[in-house]
Parts: sequence; C-alpha cells; structure tokens
Amino acid sequence: MKPNLIAGEWVGSTQSTSNVNPSDLSDKIGDFAQASAQDVEDAINAAHAAFSTWGRSSPELRSDILDRAGAEILARREELGHLLSREEGKTLSEGIGEVTRAGRIFRYFAGEALRMTGERLDSVRSGLEVEIIREPEGVVGIITPWNFPIAIPAWKIAPALAFGNTVVFKPADLVPGSAWALADILHRAGLPAGVFNLVMGRGAVVGNSIVQSKLVRAVSFTGSVQTGRQIGMACMERGKKVQMEMGGKNPLIICADADLDVAVSVAVNGSYFSTGQRCTASSRLIVEGSIHDVFVERMIKRLSELRVGHALDPETEIGPVASAAQLQQDLDYIEIGRSEGAELAFGGHPLNRPTEGYFLQPALFTGATNGMRINQEEIFGPVASIIKVGGYEEAVSVANDTEFGLSSGICTTSLAKVADFKRRSGAGMVMVNTPTAGVDYHVPFGGRGNSSYGPREQGAHAREFYTALKTVYVTP
Repeated sequence: MKPNLIAGEWVGSTQSTSNVNPSDLSDKIGDFAQASAQDVEDAINAAHAAFSTWGRSSPELRSDILDRAGAEILARREELGHLLSREEGKTLSEGIGEVTRAGRIFRYFAGEALRMTGERLDSVRSGLEVEIIREPEGVVGIITPWNFPIAIPAWKIAPALAFGNTVVFKPADLVPGSAWALADILHRAGLPAGVFNLVMGRGAVVGNSIVQSKLVRAVSFTGSVQTGRQIGMACMERGKKVQMEMGGKNPLIICADADLDVAVSVAVNGSYFSTGQRCTASSRLIVEGSIHDVFVERMIKRLSELRVGHALDPETEIGPVASAAQLQQDLDYIEIGRSEGAELAFGGHPLNRPTEGYFLQPALFTGATNGMRINQEEIFGPVASIIKVGGYEEAVSVANDTEFGLSSGICTTSLAKVADFKRRSGAGMVMVNTPTAGVDYHVPFGGRGNSSYGPREQGAHAREFYTALKTVYVTP
C-alpha cells in the first residue's frame, strides 16, 4: 500500500483504495492509503509549523528544489506518462505530454521564485516613503480533479511552494498513482519536513477537513460547480482565500468562410481528444447554416475513422472514459439529448474491446438547440452537439448564452470577425482556428461565470492568489 506523506514521513493507514486501469479492469495499479480526519489534521499542523521557516527561506533554495523536481519529472516523462495513461485513460502520447507539461511548470516556477517583485512609491505626505511587498499566505490546501492527475497538481503546487507557502495536497480519489509519484519526487528533491504533505482519500473526509481547518489560509480547488460552491461558501465563512476552477460548456463557432479542413480538425480535437474529459472541451459546435450539411458530413466521416481503444495501444486516438460512474453519466446525457429532440447523428454507444474497459464511441448530436440540457450542462465526456445558426451575429449570441465562460473558439478566415469575436466573447480564454482545449503554462488560465472564481491560475499571474500584499510606510 502506498502511504500518505505527512510531516516528512510516509504514513500508512488502516484503510486503502484500489487503483484500476479503465482500459483493462483486470489490471490493478496498486493500493493507496486513505487518510483519516486525524491524518489530515496532522498534515495541516505540520504545514503550519513548517511555514515559519519556509516562508522566510531563500528564494534560491526554493528555486533549486523546484528545478530538481522539474528535471526529474522531465527525465522520467515516459515512465510517468505510462502510469498516468494507465490510471486515467488518456492515450500514451497525451499522458507523456501531460507529464512533460508538469515538468516544465515546475521549471517555470523555479524561475518565478527568483522574480518576486514589489514597489516603492513616494508618499503624498512629506517625509514618508511607501513600499508594497508580497508575502506568502501560509498553509494552502490544494484539491485537484482526476482528468489531469499531474498537470493540475503541478500548476497549483509549484507556485504555492515557489512563493513560500506550505501545502496540504488532496488528489482525486480516482487517480492517486500520479499524485503519489509527484509527492515522492518533491520529497526527494529536498523539501523540509512538513512543507509539502500528501493526504489521499475521499473528499467528504480529506477535502472537508482541509476546508474546515482554521490553520489553512487559502484553498485552490478544481472540480465540479456543485462542490466548488460548497467549498467557496465554507471558505468565505471562515475568511479563507479561495480559488476555484469548475468547468465549462465551451462554444466553437464555425463561420461560413472557415477553412473546413481546419474547422473539422479543430472541432474533433477540441471536442473528443482526452475522451472529451477536459473543462475546456468544445461541446457546443455552432455552425452557420450555409455550410452546416457539409460540416456535419465531414465530422461524421472523421469520427468514423477515430480509433477508440486501450490507452497504451500506440494506434489508439481516443482512450476509455475514466470510470464506470463517468461512463454512466455520459450515457445518461446521451439519452437526455435524444429525449429532448436532438438527433444522435453518430456514435454514443459502449464499445467492446479485447480488454474489459469503459470504452464509448464518440457521440455527435445534430438538430440541437442551445436551450437543451445537453448544451447547458457539462457532460464531461466524448459528446458534442452541432447547433445550426443563420449567421455570424446569431452565432456570437448563442456562444455567449451560457452560465459558463471558460474557453471559446472561432474558425474563420476573416480578420474582421477575429477582431470582433475576441472582444465580444464572454469567455476568459479565446481560441482562433485552434482547439478550445489546450493552453500554455506561462500565461493565465481561467474563466468567468460558473467556470471560475478568484485569481487566475498559471503564469506570473498565479502570484495574485499565492501571495498577500502588504503596504509599508517608512519615515527615513
């Protein structure tokens, strides 16, 4: 059984959970400890005790540790990518790509640790000087989802440590393997005892204990809207800083002037790669009427060519759904779409493969309207709808008609439409002739509405969440 990491020690548990490969249910990856409420309290106390030293440590020390961690992640990218794909279901190329991104994130924030800046201003009062400095928040609780089991932890943990915070990390219960490997790397990179703590287990126990603790000063969460709202309310009641990423219902507009080869490629990638299990997936394909029929025809042809199979098979383009529960949710929404009057133009059926797993044929709806549940609620699977519109103005209106606002996209050859859409889109990220899913690690990530709350993640803007401003007045 793989143990938790608490106060610099590997700590076992009387309870554990089994990690199973969604591509092959007979393949057990391992057993992982389930933390108790007392374990979480011990981890928080350890992080609190370590903060007094770590928060004042040399930026160079923090930078060196993060750089060592990033270097090991990159050196082991194939091994760790294999583990990630085995436990989550991404294709092997996607798994290796995610690990590579995680390694680069740690390397990036190794540099950011050395680039902490402040300001000095003249006071409006004679004889005073004003300094504005940044300080770490303290103990940060980090709660991550299962769909990116190493990249999302990396982009939360790396800045937290870089800016002098201590961490209590709860990964998704479905994917503990990648989280444990990351914790092991950070532990061996030289972090002092208590600075980083791994507590695996159920959200009702581990996540709740983190949110409720008076010693945790900030919580960064990625997950569902419902859980995010509960965490947000609990944090605000306790005066904690909170950052939440909660999903999307992202539109991709296909204009009549679009290059159809580009548009189909962008739509298939954004809607179905990573089995559609991305908060940035383009699940609403908004298509101008004059090209609707040919676009549908081209989409169905491309979907029929996609190879769905075992994540570790190099020929696979779409891996399995991550779990039985997620597969059932996808199938339920497919039935909802049909009952609402949308036409299931392609796919949407479980598939049999040589190994028993959660394989689902990518689903495409046509004849859908934006008010349908399948176009307003996040499905989080390989399911997309085509919404036919009369022209560009209607397309923009439909794109913005959602409670979410994470990512949006447009396929067009018109520079005028590009200039217009990037300003009128209600999303926090706008993609032009490129998939709505897929972002860089050195620029801000986040959205509006029900998609995000609090400061942006990633890049230099991450310091807005992981540091607190202090204004100092000095009489020389």
